[in-house]
Amino acid sequence: MSKPDSPAVPAVLKGRVAWIFDSDFDVDLIIGVENIKYYDPDKLASVCMKAYDPNFVNDCRPGDIIVGGRNFGYGHPHYPAMIAMRNAGIVAVVAESFAPGFWRGELYQGMPLVAVPGISSAVQRWDDVEVDWRTATVRVVSSGQVLQGKAPSGHAIEVIEAGGGFNLLRQKYGADAAAAAPSAASA
Repeated sequence: MSKPDSPAVPAVLKGRVAWIFDSDFDVDLIIGVENIKYYDPDKLASVCMKAYDPNFVNDCRPGDIIVGGRNFGYGHPHYPAMIAMRNAGIVAVVAESFAPGFWRGELYQGMPLVAVPGISSAVQRWDDVEVDWRTATVRVVSSGQVLQGKAPSGHAIEVIEAGGGFNLLRQKYGADAAAAAPSAASA
């Protein structure tokens, strides 16, 4: 059962479109393939989007989203590129569709991923948008246009609300759950 609203992830994300990526975009290019072994936030910030917009990290603000075409996240599902994006303030990815490896990896990191056909041609950089990630609904504020995608599964919603797969496991089976479960000896 879903919570009405999670303090970590609001029901509706209100932000700007910080970047629009083409179809079949390999997220490793966000930081450059030569940097995929780094996890240091300062190092990742120093290389984040440098090949596309050297001021990207400075221009982003908390709550911004990125938009992608079809098969966003194509390639190897490395985490440093999206760590860099999260540290820049990116709170969600809205794309036409996602590569399966990227989808699994980022979903389990707690990133709202919203598949919405037509999104990459419906928005421009810095457009204000409202993203209801639970219903896969995006509203472009300036035009009032509403785009509808396919809502995520109940399990995907649980993972995002928990802030990631590890947190969900801790909530379900962590110390509190273990203390409440009857012991085998008392059964």
